[in-house]
Amino acid sequence: MPKRSIRQNLLKQRRALTGAECRQFSQAAQQLLLETDVYCQASVVALYAPIHNEVLTAELSRSARQNGKKVCYPRVNGESLEFLVVEAESRLVPGAFDVAEPVGTAIVPLEEIDLVMVPGIAFDRSGYRLGYGRGYYDRTFGFTRQAVLAGLAYDFQVVDELPIEEHDVNLDLLVTSSKVLAFEYK
Repeated sequence: MPKRSIRQNLLKQRRALTGAECRQFSQAAQQLLLETDVYCQASVVALYAPIHNEVLTAELSRSARQNGKKVCYPRVNGESLEFLVVEAESRLVPGAFDVAEPVGTAIVPLEEIDLVMVPGIAFDRSGYRLGYGRGYYDRTFGFTRQAVLAGLAYDFQVVDELPIEEHDVNLDLLVTSSKVLAFEYK
């Protein structure tokens, strides 16, 4: 199935979730991630600001701050992403593509980030993801890979296989409301 069809089908399913379902499944996925060694050992965590019923990240943000971790969010900078420290989500403002982004100058070098939560529309059993098609995460992490890249997904977003291209970067970890999948970096 072509990427466009997969995007359309899964976005439709995701947008059909009720607010209560989104919160319930997001809470379960975040709780599973909080119990992983990857999260527990991370000092600097990069989160995303959810859009269109993506798995929520507020619990991760709260827990990270409570446990003394540095929290950062991405901001579009040209053709890639840069990550800035954010003390509270209320400091995020509408940015590129109407996704909330940080403002300021507290840029965190990529090599200091331990765990990056990567948004997506679909994820496969080999660790590849299908995003919105602009390639920002692939370009940002395609050449340097010190951070663990992890996805959060609803169970229905996990498919057997996605069409991949040479530039696609796979995840190290995928967490849904019911399971944690670990992948080998390729």
